[in-house]
Amino acid sequence: MNGSANLTNQIQLSRIIIFGIAIIGVFIIYLGRLFSLQVLENSDWVAQAEENRISEINLPTQRGIIFDRNGYILAQNIPSYNIVITPANLPDDLGEIQEIFRKLSGMINVPINLNEVSDENPYVPCLSEHGIAQIVDYGETTAPYTPVRIICNIDRTSAMIIKENAVDLPGVDIEIESVRDYPTGSLTADIIGFLGPISAAEEQYYLDRNFVPNRDKVGYAGVERYFQSILSGRNGKRVVEVDVGGQVLRDLVPPTDPTPGLNLSLTIDSRLQSAAESILVREIDEWNTYFGEIRMNSGVVIALNPKTGEILAMVSYPSYENNRMARVIPQYYFEQLSLDPRNPMLNHAVGDELPAGSVFKLVTAVGALNEGVVTPEQVIEAPPKIIVDVKYSANELNPRPQEFVDWNEAGFGEIDFVNGLANSSNVYFYKLGGGFEDEVPEGLGICRLGTYARALGYGNYPDIELPLVEDGLIPDPTWKRINQGENWSSGDTYIASVGQGFIIATPLQVLLSAATIANDGELMRPTILGEIEDSDGNIIKSFIPDPVWDITTEPLIDVFNDPSSPGGCESKLTGEKTTVEPWVIDKVQEGMRQAVLNGTLTDEFENVNISVAGKTGTAEYCDKYANEKNLCIPGNWPTHAWTTAYAPYEDPEIAVIAFVYNGGEGASVAGPIVRQFLEAYFEIKAGDTAAQNP
Repeated sequence: MNGSANLTNQIQLSRIIIFGIAIIGVFIIYLGRLFSLQVLENSDWVAQAEENRISEINLPTQRGIIFDRNGYILAQNIPSYNIVITPANLPDDLGEIQEIFRKLSGMINVPINLNEVSDENPYVPCLSEHGIAQIVDYGETTAPYTPVRIICNIDRTSAMIIKENAVDLPGVDIEIESVRDYPTGSLTADIIGFLGPISAAEEQYYLDRNFVPNRDKVGYAGVERYFQSILSGRNGKRVVEVDVGGQVLRDLVPPTDPTPGLNLSLTIDSRLQSAAESILVREIDEWNTYFGEIRMNSGVVIALNPKTGEILAMVSYPSYENNRMARVIPQYYFEQLSLDPRNPMLNHAVGDELPAGSVFKLVTAVGALNEGVVTPEQVIEAPPKIIVDVKYSANELNPRPQEFVDWNEAGFGEIDFVNGLANSSNVYFYKLGGGFEDEVPEGLGICRLGTYARALGYGNYPDIELPLVEDGLIPDPTWKRINQGENWSSGDTYIASVGQGFIIATPLQVLLSAATIANDGELMRPTILGEIEDSDGNIIKSFIPDPVWDITTEPLIDVFNDPSSPGGCESKLTGEKTTVEPWVIDKVQEGMRQAVLNGTLTDEFENVNISVAGKTGTAEYCDKYANEKNLCIPGNWPTHAWTTAYAPYEDPEIAVIAFVYNGGEGASVAGPIVRQFLEAYFEIKAGDTAAQNP
């Protein structure tokens, strides 16, 4: 009886019912979730599964090659060898793995264990410092079938040794990566530029164009930057199926092959580039040795064909070594360049705005003669100085007397147009620009001076295929009121007439003014681009000379009556259209020729058997560097040296300009550079002719 009583169910029915309901509820929840996953959310999960199963592999392309006009390589792609390990391909045995690490460490001098990978010390291929084991562990936990880089850019011999020992190093391989190489290095760095990583600010822009941040590089300066879209080509793509570990199983669609970038042939002649740099640096060094201190530390030489606008040489000194930027941009080197007051990363030929000085007198000469301010035969008195009543308005009652002195302390006496230009008389050009008493009743004036300056290549056009090209400044009354807070004065016009005061220009602009005169008044668009070719050598685009305008046939007022021109000066309202008379260009050419025969350049070209025409310039300046050295002494400012010239005089084929920062007198410092360069040019030309006609 007692045993039967103990077997009686003591659990209340209500509890059993509650438990049953709970079980049923759980099943309903699971069934509901299952229904949601397999029916309601089916498409989303299928898409995620496909995304995990399908992967896109971006295939890098080859960047275009850059040549000079003679086919010499200025920028190319060379192989760089990286040691990589694919974690999934290592043996299963830990002892064997350690033996592989030991052998590899001895061959490439990378420790087996060094610095754990962490958020504070992340793994960055080729840059961060970690041991072989730590790098492999990182790769195994992220993507075991993706190779991780152990060390980058090893020499070819070491790479081949590791390749030969591949049987003893399973999982270890050589990755060949294309990197940029610049055979001419610093000689052409300011023209060619360099590459760098895609910045955060531009990341989305390049992602939209199928670039890969942290792998692909883009142009940072020079031609590499300006022609980025042409040189870069297009990356290819593989759409593949992968397993859960990331191993590629098969291609799902035919791969899209990369499209190589286009090749560029520049107008630069490397031989002339080398000659220009050597001459410039040698002259600067010799003058610094003579003075016993570093007075001159930077300069520019540019040469072009005035008939076509082709840039044959463009040297900006000092430069930088762009090969040091090939794989990464070293922070210490970049900071060193950035802190250098000479600004070596700036292409001073097109990016530096400088007082032009007397080379600007070519503008005043053309304008004054063409506007009838003087005649070629008119004799003007050129004493050592003149005193002018400077006015800020036409009706000013109390003008301030101001002296305007000539560089020749003895003055030039009576002088005509050709000799005034040949000897670069300041007083002569003061009178042409601002007028003087009854002798020159009406000077050219700042407004007309600006028109002729822009006609000869100053201002914001024409452009050239380089980044960071500056416009210089041809000022006018409106500009001064806005930027200086006062009216334009008659004294400003006198100073501007000799290329001083507010006038600033790039060396290329100064050269264009001389080249336009050499080319009988036709301004050609300057260019460094010769040809664009595809990777098979087919010409996509070939250089065609591009005339900007001919000032002897095209009206100057029409050319400059547009919103981009500086304001402040009214265009002629009479309908009259001004062009430059051809005889005016002839007279300016004659004055430049006489500068070589009987003027400021006579001593430098005394024994040169080349018919040369030229113009010198000695430009006063006072910048922050001169101020720091207490050189800005009123009445005795430091000066830059300029000289521009072209040859042969009868049929010009080369125009050149030399500029030396703090060089002093243009004729004695920049003049020899121009002379030596012209001699080198005609010597190279004679050698080429002899080679073609033995």
